[in-house]
Amino acid sequence: MDTSHHLLLLLMLLHYEAGFSHSCLKILPDSNSRIALEVGKNFTATCHLLEGSAHTSDNIEWTMRDIPIPKQFYHKINETAVSVTVNISSDMRGWLRCKAKESQPDCYIYGISLHPGYPPLKPTNLSCVAVQEGEDMSPNLNCSWDSGSRNPLFDTTYTVYAYITILNKTYTADCKQHHLDRYCVVNLERFPHHVRLKVWVEVKNVLGSERSEQLQNYSEYFVKTNPPLNIQVLTEDNFSTSLMVTWEPPIQEYVLTLSYAIRYRKASSDVWVEVPENLTKVYTFRLQSLEPYTQYVVQIRCIGESPSRYWSNWSAGVTGHTSEDKPASAPDLWRIIRSTSNNRNVTLVWKAPVKANGKILGYYLNICHDYVMIESHNITADNRLMYLMKLPPGKNASIELTAYNSVGASPKATLFIPRSGEDLPGVKNMSWSVRDEKLQVQWTAVTSLPVGLRLSEYLLEWVTVPQLQAGWQRVSSKVHNTTLNGDLKKFQRYNISVYPIYKYQQAGRPVTRPAYVQQGIPEKGPNVTQTKSKKNSAELTWNEIPLERQRGFITNYTIFYAIGSTKQWKSVTVNPNVQSYLLMDLASETDYVVNIMASTVAGSVKGIDYNFKTLKYGDGEVEVIVVVVCLSFLFLTVFIIMFCLRKREVIKKLLWPQVPDPSDSSIAHWSPDFPIKADVPKEDVSMVEVDVFDGKSLCEEDKAELPLKKDKYLSEEHSSGIGGSSCTSSPRHSISDSDSGDSGQTSASTLQYSSVVAGAHKGQTPSHQPLAFARSESTQPLLDSEEHPEHLSESSGQSRSLYMRRGREHELGVLGQDSSGASLTFSPVQEEETPVAEDLPASALSYIPQQNSYRPQ
Repeated sequence: MDTSHHLLLLLMLLHYEAGFSHSCLKILPDSNSRIALEVGKNFTATCHLLEGSAHTSDNIEWTMRDIPIPKQFYHKINETAVSVTVNISSDMRGWLRCKAKESQPDCYIYGISLHPGYPPLKPTNLSCVAVQEGEDMSPNLNCSWDSGSRNPLFDTTYTVYAYITILNKTYTADCKQHHLDRYCVVNLERFPHHVRLKVWVEVKNVLGSERSEQLQNYSEYFVKTNPPLNIQVLTEDNFSTSLMVTWEPPIQEYVLTLSYAIRYRKASSDVWVEVPENLTKVYTFRLQSLEPYTQYVVQIRCIGESPSRYWSNWSAGVTGHTSEDKPASAPDLWRIIRSTSNNRNVTLVWKAPVKANGKILGYYLNICHDYVMIESHNITADNRLMYLMKLPPGKNASIELTAYNSVGASPKATLFIPRSGEDLPGVKNMSWSVRDEKLQVQWTAVTSLPVGLRLSEYLLEWVTVPQLQAGWQRVSSKVHNTTLNGDLKKFQRYNISVYPIYKYQQAGRPVTRPAYVQQGIPEKGPNVTQTKSKKNSAELTWNEIPLERQRGFITNYTIFYAIGSTKQWKSVTVNPNVQSYLLMDLASETDYVVNIMASTVAGSVKGIDYNFKTLKYGDGEVEVIVVVVCLSFLFLTVFIIMFCLRKREVIKKLLWPQVPDPSDSSIAHWSPDFPIKADVPKEDVSMVEVDVFDGKSLCEEDKAELPLKKDKYLSEEHSSGIGGSSCTSSPRHSISDSDSGDSGQTSASTLQYSSVVAGAHKGQTPSHQPLAFARSESTQPLLDSEEHPEHLSESSGQSRSLYMRRGREHELGVLGQDSSGASLTFSPVQEEETPVAEDLPASALSYIPQQNSYRPQ
């Protein structure tokens, strides 16, 4: 058994004697606290079975954070002890345990807690500084160092030591801080001037300690003063390229002697220029080689004389302004030409001289046409950097412009404008691209120049659209690509032009391209302005989006359309130069909704919905329908006319029915000499009305006695029931039933002429009862002779006169007297009553024949 094993057994024996016999297992080394271990080192622990245990070393098992340790790391010492050796890593923080397998009591498990970590690293780059407080230096020495990037995983203590050799006294500061802290302050009670100091730092943790290198030097080496005081920058009137700077020291000279450094920059620039000299014991200095009429910012700092290490901070910036001088450069002159039919409208634009060396008070402008001075102006407005002029097409122009300030005038800027049609050669293959949100322009150099023409430079112009605000810049004739330096805005369209500039400032023919620094989505979509609808198509027209609202190049238009109620969209894409489109295959007489979407490379936007309705009929259909209807109407009219011509007699009778002539009625041809049969039973004769078209209402006997002409109407004036006819018809109202007894009734009204009540029908033997006469009902209108008997002889013809004579004779001979010689009279028969007349002789039973009128009563 080697020496280590003997030592291990000795330690185990000492533990036994110390009173640990109450445990069944023991681990050596043992500790009630965490055991600190260095990462990367091997660690060996031994598990020992105490006396009286029923187990052997073969039953011992090691675990690390409840994870079994492989058997190859075990080492059996004897029957009661087994050791294990592991390499410590940073993640082995936890319990290392040993136990006897297949044992139940807790005494057969024992463990120790491990805490891995690193020893401290040696501090490096130690530095200490004492800052100024008031008019003296602070006694606090602020020290810092580099403790390394490795985490020791243990609490670490840093101690700073400051030793003053002349006093033989050491000042310390313990900084029990986090392991990454690297700053500590040592209080020296009073800052020692002009003595030597030694400073170092020591670091400790449970695994060891380290000490930095000593920092040794005079106390002035460690001081850092405040910046200089009361800095002033003065302008020198007679020296436009210099400024005078003055200041005061921050600390008394007997305490510390200082050196100074100065730096300056233009107020419009961020680049500092530092004066190379160290200014010792100097409190004033002249800055030279500056630009006239320019504002500068000046700063100063200071440092103790050697061996000082630390500069003070830079002072706050103090501004100064150099005095004026006459302009050192010419103004930048350019022109914008807009041609019309009669003149060229030229806008002269210019920029102030780059080296104005003062405030520009105005400009002298001279204009020549064909080398003859025609205009001279003194433009004094501060903000007026343009002039409008008209140039006839057949003339050239040369312009001279000079700027001036309070000191003098600038060099002269010239510009030549040739006649129309005398353009000089231009560049080729001009293009642009965007790089870092800037416009990069490329072109091909001008070749094959005419003899005597020399290229001096290129001018790049950008003009806003549609505002026409111009900007430009010039580049060397050897440059064929450049970045535009103007403040070009996003989503704004520009017309980019490249001009070659020849001697005498003659501009060549420009090449222009539209461009955007950055494209965006249009502000609004296009709106449909007009729709020409047809039956199955519709032509849409829309306006182009204004250039200032396009925000990019329009790549295409997309037309969306759908039936208004369904919203099932269909789409059509057209080119960006199209502002109208014909939609085909639409349904007739249908409501549609349409909108148009404009697209750029950045996105798309839709316009407002527009509604329209297709027509019911297509082109020519209405005309065809009208022609067909007109022709049909024409044919129908011709047919009706032909029919009317062929049936004119029938139509005449329908429209103008023939009025029956009472003189030709059946009663006019009836003879009173017709034999009367005797012994006819007394019978009342009722009134019968015969309709115009009812031919069946007449009996055969009456038809024989009423010889009517063919196709004439049967008039309602024929008395019904006259002569005792057995035929019947529907009764008519008598005139007594009507509220109005006007004799001017139409043929459709019923007028009562007379009714005869007889004792027997015609052909029968009359009875001996007297006859009664009553008015008959007839629709025959009254004749003039009937209404006015006094005009009878005048209005009737010869035949009527004969009839009247016959009637009177018959009346006097037959009806003039009865058997007793009394005269016979008429009694009216009331409607709906059965009239009873006085008994008349049998010889008087007859009707009075009428030819042209009824007998007045």
